[in-house]
Amino acid sequence: MSPPSAMAGQTPDSAPQEQQDLDRLAREIGIPPCPAILGRFSAEMHRPEPDMRKLADLIATDIALSAALLKLVNSPFYGLRTKATNPQQALSIIGLRAAANLVTGLILRHAFPASGSALMERFWEQSARIAAAALVTARRIRGIDLDEAHTYALFRDCGMPVMISKFGDYGHVIDRLEHVPGVQVMAVEQTDYQYSHARVGYALARGWLLPEPFCRAILYHHDFEKVATGRREVEPANRKLVAFGLLMEQIAAFRSGGGVCPDWESGEKFVLETLAITPEEIIAIAQEPELEAG
Repeated sequence: MSPPSAMAGQTPDSAPQEQQDLDRLAREIGIPPCPAILGRFSAEMHRPEPDMRKLADLIATDIALSAALLKLVNSPFYGLRTKATNPQQALSIIGLRAAANLVTGLILRHAFPASGSALMERFWEQSARIAAAALVTARRIRGIDLDEAHTYALFRDCGMPVMISKFGDYGHVIDRLEHVPGVQVMAVEQTDYQYSHARVGYALARGWLLPEPFCRAILYHHDFEKVATGRREVEPANRKLVAFGLLMEQIAAFRSGGGVCPDWESGEKFVLETLAITPEEIIAIAQEPELEAG
């Protein structure tokens, strides 16, 4: 994501009213507060010289988180010659910044368990596939950080599990608007629930101390025209992450035999120019056997 200090509480350049609105949204819709373990992890990462042993000990206190971190670090996507057997080894091998990204993404997954909800389970299955494929795809794109891309793939739609938890009929909206562009989906969400999943996701990411450019990339992940033209309210959204998120959505559509995803028509030019990639290269990436692992 950015230097460790950004994860640990970068002060956003935003008006007090915006923060009040986010606080109200978090209370009303029930966004999980920043987990204690993530808060302590962020605080240590914010120190001038983070203590790797302390960070590893924090992870080790959560058995499920520790196991998930080791499973991901030892997966073929990282291609490590030496396998990690404990959190401290994992942090030593991949580095603190990469570990911070992975830990944050894993904690998000644990905050919204799939058990008891078929819709939540479906969401996380799709999210896991896209996030795994993002690790492969990010290696093919110049200027994209591998771990940041993986974390963004997990967080891009993080407002959806919040809304699944809050609204019992949200699944009907998802099914009905499956083939509709994202801006239209958000308009329906705003009308039906007074919140869009992008706004909810932004509030969650801000509350979990993620860097502001990363959070803005979640908020505007369907507003390609605004991001492309550099509208003032969009800044400082990470343009490459917004483009990468749509690229992953399109690759998933190719691989499922669905042709083009709903947002591709409006966002294709933005993706091609921002990531300096061609349609032929996208097709080639989508056909890579390595993506099957996702």
